Amino acid sequence: MIKFLEQPFLPVLFGNDINAYSMARAFHEAYEVKSVVVGKSARGPNAHSRIIDFRLEKNLEEEETLKKVVSDLAREFKGKTILLLGCGDSYIELLAKNKENFPRNTIAPYVEYSKMRTLINKEYFYRICDQFGLAHPSTFIYQREMGKDISLPFGYPVVVKPANQVAYWKNQFPGQKKVYKAGKSRELFQITGRIYASGYRGNLVIQDFVPGDDTFMRVLTCYSSRSGEVKLAALGHVLLEEHTPHGIGNHAAIINEGNDVLVDKVRKFLDDIGYVGFSNLDIKYDVRDKTYKFLELNARQGRSNYYVTGSGENLAKYLVEDLVFKKKMGFKAAKNAVLWLVVPKSVAFSYVKDRGLREEMRALVKAGLVVNPLFYPGDLGLKRRFHLSKTHFSHFIKFARYYR
Repeated sequence: MIKFLEQPFLPVLFGNDINAYSMARAFHEAYEVKSVVVGKSARGPNAHSRIIDFRLEKNLEEEETLKKVVSDLAREFKGKTILLLGCGDSYIELLAKNKENFPRNTIAPYVEYSKMRTLINKEYFYRICDQFGLAHPSTFIYQREMGKDISLPFGYPVVVKPANQVAYWKNQFPGQKKVYKAGKSRELFQITGRIYASGYRGNLVIQDFVPGDDTFMRVLTCYSSRSGEVKLAALGHVLLEEHTPHGIGNHAAIINEGNDVLVDKVRKFLDDIGYVGFSNLDIKYDVRDKTYKFLELNARQGRSNYYVTGSGENLAKYLVEDLVFKKKMGFKAAKNAVLWLVVPKSVAFSYVKDRGLREEMRALVKAGLVVNPLFYPGDLGLKRRFHLSKTHFSHFIKFARYYR
């Protein structure tokens, strides 16, 4: 039976994906509080949930609309501290941009807007990586006016992705993907042509393709306190990613792991730049030179954030203890291993090929150390259970169709 307690704060989550539900679950597990989730669609992972007060707002990505939503909620819950958390890049940009002008009973836990825009723009992020000694794939910044008159400093295959993800997704087109792979120049210019024909006007990032399947990926989630110091770092070893055009790169299976050298390097970087709030870094191990290559930084918790909470380090608790209750915290590197899944176990075992990792997965399953953020005991009414099961088992079809 789901229980609720009155708290002096209210979590407000912007977005309607697994990210939002995972954080709502974290808040309820830690404080038995119901979160307000504001989204553009009533469908999705948050549908029919008892731990969520869902508010529909179809124009949520428009600045004036989001500002009004924040003001209205601050007025509705004027006796509480309103924690504003974006679960997508467009939302965190708007929250960071306007946080100084929001009502006084709100907290938007983000770095200043100018710093955020620099960090989440891939073109500028790689320049910062160079300044702080963080390795990244060899990179070429492609500008629209260059046409086909370019000479890459590395060979094919290459990866192609927009420098500005927010602007890119505002220009929808058939076959649009988060990331593209080109095996030769003709494919490269077909990709750039389609992207710019959509209306996107930002730069593109062309990179040397780092070899290796999904298991070469890592994800690092950190929380930096209001004083600009990392208090939590949780490294995850990605076992499997989604492979649909829109979902490619989204994590499907993760096991927590430790790597003090890698964590300390990121911790120093974040502390040095005075970062605050959640950060989520995508990293890939390059067997060619035995280094970890940084791919991007998201200035928020990632959609797979529950791999941290499920291991015993509740993300919501770090936020609340720091910003609401003003408690001092020491640093913690989360290393307890759990198997985080958002696909059926049989799908994960079918597509993870590494024998050692499969054995590790089996051991965690046997020990009962498996978490799926969406299937929260007590929040599984008939309608929600039906909706979740339908989506859950659709992964059999998706992987059979798209996995290569």
